[in-house]
Amino acid sequence: MTATRTKRFETRLDEATDQLITRAAELTQMSKSAFVTSAARAEAEKIVARAEITLLDPQVFDALVMSLDVADDAPALRDKLASLPRIS
Repeated sequence: MTATRTKRFETRLDEATDQLITRAAELTQMSKSAFVTSAARAEAEKIVARAEITLLDPQVFDALVMSLDVADDAPALRDKLASLPRIS
């Protein structure tokens, strides 16, 4: 089931861009509206995905993973735990 489309989006184009979009829509057998919506959504999804993913060099990634295996000294936590009553 497709979502109900209630939003509008308008843009101004130069002649060359309009002709290019028209030709691409024809080649894909889509309406101009469907073509532009599809292309804009695909590009938006790529940009959002890129923003939500952290890329690291392999050496940096390996160092990060190795650092997770080393316990940090947590003096505040150690002191707090030491002040709690012991359960026997």
